[in-house]
Amino acid sequence: MKKDDKYLGFEQGPIRPPSEASSLKLRITRNCPWNQCKFCRLYEGETFSVRPTQHVIEDIDKISQHIYDIQNANQTPNWQMQLSARQATMSTSDKMAFHAALKWYRCGMNSIFLQDANTMVVKSQELIKILEHIQKRFPQVNRITSYARSHTIARKSTEEMAQIAEAGLNRIHIGMESAANEVLQFINKRVDKKTHIIAGLKVKEAGIELSEYYMPGLGGEEFSTANAMETADAMNQINPDFIRIRTLAIPQETELYQEVQSGNFIPLGDVQMAKELMLFLQNLNGIQSRVESDHILNLFQDVDGKLPDEKEKMTTIINSFLAMDPQVQMLYMVGRRTGIFSRITDIEDPYLNLNANQAIADHGVTMANVEEWTAAMVRQYI
Repeated sequence: MKKDDKYLGFEQGPIRPPSEASSLKLRITRNCPWNQCKFCRLYEGETFSVRPTQHVIEDIDKISQHIYDIQNANQTPNWQMQLSARQATMSTSDKMAFHAALKWYRCGMNSIFLQDANTMVVKSQELIKILEHIQKRFPQVNRITSYARSHTIARKSTEEMAQIAEAGLNRIHIGMESAANEVLQFINKRVDKKTHIIAGLKVKEAGIELSEYYMPGLGGEEFSTANAMETADAMNQINPDFIRIRTLAIPQETELYQEVQSGNFIPLGDVQMAKELMLFLQNLNGIQSRVESDHILNLFQDVDGKLPDEKEKMTTIINSFLAMDPQVQMLYMVGRRTGIFSRITDIEDPYLNLNANQAIADHGVTMANVEEWTAAMVRQYI
């Protein structure tokens, strides 16, 4: 792990979960320490490094000062003009910190997301120092969140996890993606089902909210059933607070795309993906997780609900799609992938229906090319 000695100013990384849209992003690490999953290209060519704790603390202090200035200026006439004039004298880094602070101020300053891909790889005592400083500067914050890998969490002791929770980290997002060992091995995830379960249970035992991610389609045609069944079984053993759906997309720059080109991986189309998602949901049993489909990649963003009570509501949505005539399925797929439809019932709206039919004509979509067309559209969102 590379560590830089010189403070380079306030930093923010490239991503955060959709649920953290209103959160302040604080960069604790740069990029991903593993960075070898076949389906991901986000940090391609980038070097992983841990930012020194003091640098992160300086970032926190910068945001705190900007918040203080914004709050004071907000009490005076022409406060926006005052802030604009102040920005003119700032360095590029200070401007970045100021804009992050202003956006967070406008969002209510309730939550913070720690970046990048796996903050938990930081030594526990260093992470605790950062968390404690956050609490000191921003006592009003009620949620501090981070991404983590199961492989990393499983190596933390129960005591370490409890101390991290006590210091203020109260939600962790883990990209399980799959719990089928054959899938995990093929995509080079460097984790197995057992480790996923150990890590998930360790997070829950520490009293930290847990979001686990499931990726329909990651097993391709060969392992679609295993991807659904094994992942559902792992979720049942963990009982995470949230199960978040992230449909597979395969950008051309990924190693997985090369596997497609060579014939080693046969991707699922939307109809097959829907069947896999249905199988997954049907096999979630004995848990109280909330299922969230909060990503534009998902065919069904309205598949959203609390288990077990809303399980039937969610499966009914998918069943209604699977029961459609193939031509109507194509209409929904095109409407969804072009942003015309947000939920399955939108297909009943005459105006939206007309727009979706026009999109079919404009894009030259047919029953013969719809799967290829939808895959290309999905790649655009990555």
